[in-house]
Amino acid sequence: MMSKQNLTQVLADYVAGSSYAQLPADVVERTKLIIFDEIACAILGRQLIAGELITRFTGSMGGTPEATVLGTKLRLPAAAAALANGTAGHADEFDGAHVTDGHPGAVVVHSTLAIAEARRVTGRDYIHSISLGYDVGTRLVASVGGAFSLRNAHHIHSDHLHSYGAAMACAKLLRLDSDGIRYAAALASGYAGGLAVVFEERRHMSKALSTGQAASGGVTAALLAASGFEGHDYVFDSKHGPLGWASADREVQLSKGLGSEFAVNGANFKFYSAGYPIHAPVEAALLIVDENKLAINDIASVTVRLTKHTADTVSNREMPSICVEDMMAVAIVHGRLGFTEAHSATAIARPEVKALRPKIRAVADEEMDRTLPHGRGAIVEIETLTGTHFRKRIDHPQGHALRGGVDWSALHGKWEDLLPNLIGKSNFKDFFIMCQSLDQLDDIGELTSILRT
Repeated sequence: MMSKQNLTQVLADYVAGSSYAQLPADVVERTKLIIFDEIACAILGRQLIAGELITRFTGSMGGTPEATVLGTKLRLPAAAAALANGTAGHADEFDGAHVTDGHPGAVVVHSTLAIAEARRVTGRDYIHSISLGYDVGTRLVASVGGAFSLRNAHHIHSDHLHSYGAAMACAKLLRLDSDGIRYAAALASGYAGGLAVVFEERRHMSKALSTGQAASGGVTAALLAASGFEGHDYVFDSKHGPLGWASADREVQLSKGLGSEFAVNGANFKFYSAGYPIHAPVEAALLIVDENKLAINDIASVTVRLTKHTADTVSNREMPSICVEDMMAVAIVHGRLGFTEAHSATAIARPEVKALRPKIRAVADEEMDRTLPHGRGAIVEIETLTGTHFRKRIDHPQGHALRGGVDWSALHGKWEDLLPNLIGKSNFKDFFIMCQSLDQLDDIGELTSILRT
């Protein structure tokens, strides 16, 4: 038996011993905002190809009706519902991210929701489980050097590591003890090694599926542990575990601030339906155009300065919503970049957009690499035909945790033109109000029942 202070035991004891009552008020509020936004993203994502196909696939599987496939009348076994909702939640690039990079919300919110509905837990317990899932998953990502390092050195997509956080959070909802929580984490290993090749696809389908797989894996691992399955006693301490990739200070990264520094506070919210590195450039360009009353025909060139990694990720991509040149052209011409503009072939085909698109150039910039190597910032420079030069730098786009996050009014504005068309005005109103008072719900099924439509 290893020392009581091994990393796996430290994490499992933290999860087992924590409670909703220990969460600060700002952490509760932040988590409720995350829940509202991530569930809304899954309902919207159901309309896109990955969301549509995964709903059809999981619906054909049948099984015990335990948890809701959001935005449909379907109820499926918890693991299948988590697969469907986790995939739909990232079917578009509208779902939240995190300062450690990646999309923990699409994994953790939907895995715990499936268990919460199936076991009829309270809103408080659901909120608490999401906070725990973030605490574990984001620390794991940080301990291996961050998402970029994991991808470049080992070709692993970091979102799969959130299976561990999801499994331990679901195990907490299932009221497992510290041993059961350790086994749930170990059993999640089979779902936590997805390759980063999904970033190279054309239509954002397998990348969406990766978050669904991680969510479903977390649910499955926890349910297996609850049934008596065991795994490695100390998965985070084994040289063959996920921290086999970690740096020498992994103990500090994994355990630092547990119980006092809550990872949900690092959650980022998105306000453009596009790849995250595109958000700061679009915001900067729209500010330049608006503040200086620029006419589209007056623009001679637009230069977008990004870190090397983000420039490589979003420059001249085939899919428009993850292509910075396409989204910049659409946003400048339309004066905004809503969900409709980002996904409209008509918007991209407008003559003005086609004329502006060749004038936009994304470049890797040494200043951005030096000052924000893992950030989502950008410098945008616009030069007019008369030689006037405008420059704006945005380090953190709207909704970013380091810019202060969001409030309920901002999220209502994000969704008020989209969600009522999918679930009805009355249900949208009830959903919004219920999320604000989620800590008062005796049964999380009250929330999911209004989202079966």
